[in-house]
Amino acid sequence: MGVMTIPASKKAGSSTAKIKAKTSTTAKKKTSSSKTTSKAKKIIAGTADKGKILVIVESPSKAATLSSMLGRGYVVRSSKGHMKDLPKSRLAIDIEHNFEPEYILVKGKASLKNELLKLAQNASHVLLASDPDREGEAIAWHLADILGVNLNEKCRVRFYEITANAVKAAVKNPDYIDINKVDAQQARRILDRLVGYSLSPLLWKKIRYGLSAGRVQSVALNLICEREREIMNFIPDPYYVITAKAENSDRHYELRAYKLDGKTLMKNNLPLLINTKEKADEIIAEIRASELVVREFKSKNVSHSAPAPFRTSTLQQEASKRLGMAPAHTMRIAQALYEGIMIHGLGHVGLITYMRTDSLRISNEALNMCREFIKSSYAPEYLPDKPNIFGSNSKAKVQDAHEAIRPTDITLTPERLRDALTPEQHKLYSLIWNRFTAGQMSDAVTAKSTLKVNAGRVDLKQEGETLVFDGWSKLWPLDMKGSVVSKINEGEVLSLSDVQSEKKATKPPARYSEAGLIRTLEENGVGRPSTYATIAGTLDSRGYIEKNEEKRFYPTSLGMVVDEFLAQYFNRKDLSSIVDAGFTAQMEKELDEVEDAQRKWLDVVSEFWNEFSNTLDEAQEAPKVALPGPEPIGESCPECGNDLVKKRGRFGEFIACSNYPECKYTRPILSTIGVKCPKCGEGDIVKRKSKKGRTFYGCSRYPECDYVAWNRPAGEKCPECGEDLFIRGSSLFCTKCGYKSQGDAVNE
Repeated sequence: MGVMTIPASKKAGSSTAKIKAKTSTTAKKKTSSSKTTSKAKKIIAGTADKGKILVIVESPSKAATLSSMLGRGYVVRSSKGHMKDLPKSRLAIDIEHNFEPEYILVKGKASLKNELLKLAQNASHVLLASDPDREGEAIAWHLADILGVNLNEKCRVRFYEITANAVKAAVKNPDYIDINKVDAQQARRILDRLVGYSLSPLLWKKIRYGLSAGRVQSVALNLICEREREIMNFIPDPYYVITAKAENSDRHYELRAYKLDGKTLMKNNLPLLINTKEKADEIIAEIRASELVVREFKSKNVSHSAPAPFRTSTLQQEASKRLGMAPAHTMRIAQALYEGIMIHGLGHVGLITYMRTDSLRISNEALNMCREFIKSSYAPEYLPDKPNIFGSNSKAKVQDAHEAIRPTDITLTPERLRDALTPEQHKLYSLIWNRFTAGQMSDAVTAKSTLKVNAGRVDLKQEGETLVFDGWSKLWPLDMKGSVVSKINEGEVLSLSDVQSEKKATKPPARYSEAGLIRTLEENGVGRPSTYATIAGTLDSRGYIEKNEEKRFYPTSLGMVVDEFLAQYFNRKDLSSIVDAGFTAQMEKELDEVEDAQRKWLDVVSEFWNEFSNTLDEAQEAPKVALPGPEPIGESCPECGNDLVKKRGRFGEFIACSNYPECKYTRPILSTIGVKCPKCGEGDIVKRKSKKGRTFYGCSRYPECDYVAWNRPAGEKCPECGEDLFIRGSSLFCTKCGYKSQGDAVNE
């Protein structure tokens, strides 16, 4: 990422009062932000010019799907993502003049721009159909500027699902470009640019050359580092678990001591009061010397409500938990399912609704179709009397136009699509289909049983749960606690067969998994659906975090140093507190207010910059931070016997001998990318470094499997030729046939 230092004159725009608001209309303000090329013909949607209707979408695969649905009267083309963006080599934000951004044509898109201009000149209408979110709105706005489309006419089309009926209805009823959404996206872009291009030079100066920082990523890094500090400072408390095995005729029970002399031994489900061997032995002796009498047996039915359909964050969490998919990988597969898959007998069909959403709303049409499917496919008791309606528990603003992530056609079951989808597409589609369908089924019912037994001064109990009616759990797993507890009458006496104590210790909080990090960010209102997938990858690429064997994040020594520095200067409970989750969430709320026309984007940006620039000036006076030395890994060098340490070079971290330069033993640190080897199917693809420092990818089973590739495997097959796809930047591409698909944009 290109970086530049903020000029010394930045404070000329540090006061909101000094920033002159633009008085022109919103539409004029937007169209004047960058001059329309002289080649652009002014095109007003709805003019009488003869020709076909030009529809512009973001991705080539979506264009292919729409072409087959719309027919001869339409020309569908792809912008392949953003046509304009801020240049990477400089700040490109004029702080002294109302934070005016400088947008330029994305490198390599000149020929595409000329093609779209020519098509627009011959079209009767131009419809801008980029994705239905803030970023898509900004893409449509840039396209309108390039092509001379009149913002005062209805030129915007939003597809929330790509099915024939939905697509045809949308193009027949175009809307205006939502300038408020454009403002919100532009404010986010400017804020992220100001933070990233201000902090990076500071980190270069104070810590080490080449470092960088971002607005949302700094919060995520702080969460991971704070959890690591909790773990390092954690002092375990010993405790003993006492378990008694008892029986009565052919019934067997496993009871746990939970009270002594009527006082509860448990605290947060841990018997912390039994913290010595002497106390444990005392309780065991009491149990052995006493008669075990059943004091109470209760069993009651408990209803479990159906799970809500997926929104972006929960889809990423469950795909990570159940399928082992990284969030970014999950979103790429979901994008393909949304844009359309060729289905035999149906053509290109979009299989799921738009996958970047905070909403849990389901359309009446989809609800009715799902209920009819359940009625015809399952016994009557699986269909509830009324549809299940879900409210959002997300702190983020929920856009009512969006629906939850669901299949577009409930009759396209996973089994029916098995041969049409790749294995990973099928797994993710099954996850979405099962979750949505289960969400409209009847409650699952379990019987929760509790057995309480008295043994002198000691009370013991056993709890269990059994399934009474599976309901929605026929399609989605239901977590049940404990094993079956056989029914027994009060007053019966049990025979003690064994009693033991087991020493344990309290455990520190667990490190964040990808699913856990996303869940925590969402609960704190940090980030949005479009950002969750790339956060961890960004921190990993910067060398700030790594994953352990349990696929949980831990910070590197460099990550800890960067977080400590940022927390010291940029966590001061004001608008510059970029590492504080609460204040970052407040910024997200303010961006929502911009979208709702409750605030002006310029006010949001300027108020932030006033505080942030002052804090930045103070941080410039901070002393240089010393980086820690090499970290021992607990192994001996196989060549000389000295300690092995983890070092960081120009190409990342590696293992080396602490006796360097006398001993030059080194080995790479294998980093998995979450993709199975496409050659053997057993090993994981790991990232390696060549002798010249170039990154390549190989199988973890080497030398048993010799798969190797310079490009990062995507774990997906090419839709054109069936060969393996690779990732380059934010795109997927095929080395055999040249296929290329625009993927998620990577945030700074």
